[in-house]
Amino acid sequence: MPEKINLTDEEWRKRLGPDAFHICREQGTEAPFTGKYWDLHEEGRFLCAACGQELFDSQTKFDSGSGWPSFWAPASEEHVETHEDRGHGMTRTEVRCSRCGSHLGHIFPDGPQPTGLRYCINSASLKFEKK
Repeated sequence: MPEKINLTDEEWRKRLGPDAFHICREQGTEAPFTGKYWDLHEEGRFLCAACGQELFDSQTKFDSGSGWPSFWAPASEEHVETHEDRGHGMTRTEVRCSRCGSHLGHIFPDGPQPTGLRYCINSASLKFEKK
C-alpha cells in the first residue's frame, strides 16, 4: 500500500490553490465540459494533483459524453479507494486517492468493457504527464 500523506488544510491550500482545494479536499465538483482534461486525447498518465500518485492511464480513458474525464479502470486498484457518498439526495460511490485521501470523482456502472465501469473524475484533481 502507498504511504499515506497527511497535511493540514492550510498546507493543502498552499499546495493546491483554491479550485483544486475545493474539489480535492472539500469534495467539490467542477462543471461539466469545463475541466482541462475532459477532451484530452494525448498519450500519458494522470496523477493525483495533490500528491502525484499515478491514478489513471490514457489507454483506459474514453469519451463518456458526460463532460468529465472518464476511465474504465485505474492504473492500480491500490491507488484508489472507494467510499459511499450519500450527498445531494442520492447514493453514489466516491473515488479517492489512496495516498492522500483527495476526492477525485465517482464510479458508475455504465462504462465500456472490459470492466463496465466509468470512473468519472474531476480534471482539477488530476495532473497529466505526457508519454
